[in-house]
Amino acid sequence: MAELYPSIAQCAAVAAAFKVLLFPAYKSTDFEVHRNWLAITHSLPLKQWYLEASNQTSEWTLDYPPFFAYFEWLLSQAAQYADPGMLDVKQLGYDSWQTVYFQRATVILTEGVLVYALHLCGPLGVKYLKLRLILASSFVKTSPPASKQLAHAAALSILLSPGLLIIDHIHFQYNGLLYGILILSFVLARKQQSLLLGGILFAALLCMKHIYLYLAPAYCIYLLRAYCLRSKSILQLRVPNILKLATGLSIIVGAAFGPILYWGQTEQLLGRLFPFSRGLCHAYWAPNFWAMYAFTDRLLIYGISK
Repeated sequence: MAELYPSIAQCAAVAAAFKVLLFPAYKSTDFEVHRNWLAITHSLPLKQWYLEASNQTSEWTLDYPPFFAYFEWLLSQAAQYADPGMLDVKQLGYDSWQTVYFQRATVILTEGVLVYALHLCGPLGVKYLKLRLILASSFVKTSPPASKQLAHAAALSILLSPGLLIIDHIHFQYNGLLYGILILSFVLARKQQSLLLGGILFAALLCMKHIYLYLAPAYCIYLLRAYCLRSKSILQLRVPNILKLATGLSIIVGAAFGPILYWGQTEQLLGRLFPFSRGLCHAYWAPNFWAMYAFTDRLLIYGISK
């Protein structure tokens, strides 16, 4: 079968060039949030990253899991050469052109993880194209010739998604990086020889952004059935595999949350990751459960007041 055209790499290069043109575009408060996280992780010791006292100079608190904080710390090591001013926690609303260009560029560069993952896999089914829902599991490189073209088209639709363009490259977030890690985890989990690595990578993703927790039950069941139990009988355990999986997950979780547990900051971290004290609807925009909850809450308030 002839090589598919245009390739994912070609589209990624053209898309990156277009995204560079968006550097001066509108940016939301999330831009300042991430700029502030660069400053927090660079200027303060790890022990103070999740303490309220460490953020007295800013309204933006670090409320992502520790691996994302480590990621911000890594970016801050390069940021100090672009503009040291962006790493000052007291510099609220700091947006020099060096800061803007640096942060915008990091989104494009880290999106390379998504490009690589899409090179390996396409979407998890044709339903994605029809319903625009979630990824499915047909692979560009490993899918049958008859479905390669469809898988390739779907992979390009993800890479060139207008939603991803708006949220990451205008609004400002790192969803391309996170989504790339998720897809790469799916790719690895499809093959028995790399299933363990896929599970560990998914655990690392959860330690970067906990919004993917809704996938964890299904992923755990898949790992249990495909990796921890024998194919001939679900009653027969594959003990070596269980030990390897437990060890790998323990290392990931320990690296992420070990220091937090050691310093007794578990309650503080949980309050950041699950801010129920702000109200269930605070900063949640999903037009399903939360919308119904808010509507019911309004009705109850109106009814009780009567």
